[in-house]
Amino acid sequence: MLEAGNQAIDFTLKDAHGNEITLSQFKGKKIVLYFYPKDMTGGCTKQACTMAAAYDAFQSQDIVVIGISKDSVASHKKFTDKYQLPFLLLSDPDLIAIQAYDVWKEKKLYGRTYMGTVRSTYIINENFQIIKCFEKVSPTNHAQDILKYLQEHA
Repeated sequence: MLEAGNQAIDFTLKDAHGNEITLSQFKGKKIVLYFYPKDMTGGCTKQACTMAAAYDAFQSQDIVVIGISKDSVASHKKFTDKYQLPFLLLSDPDLIAIQAYDVWKEKKLYGRTYMGTVRSTYIINENFQIIKCFEKVSPTNHAQDILKYLQEHA
């Protein structure tokens, strides 16, 4: 993972509607940039829904929330529509941002080893600097953990 103090790495990816979104277009605002393994799976759905439930709290602090996985634009559209997700989901099938932010790692499940996205979050400040990294996060409490961190470090 990248570390707090590093400059954020810019990238351009497509959102759930096929629009190109560049991370640096949000320079001047705080950004919660979270990476997750796969749309429509138990943990990822729980995480997205808790982020959606906390979205008003993020909005009240003028914080941009962006989720990234290697799923397709079409998959993100279905995921966003099904769960009424109010924040950006970006599609990274070529692993551009996923690898740049060092969240593409070896994983193990039921004795099988494979490469995949590790559930991780970066908080980026208005100067485009990473101020906090959360690695291997809990999908259930993560939105509240982020809000608590932001409140303590306002």
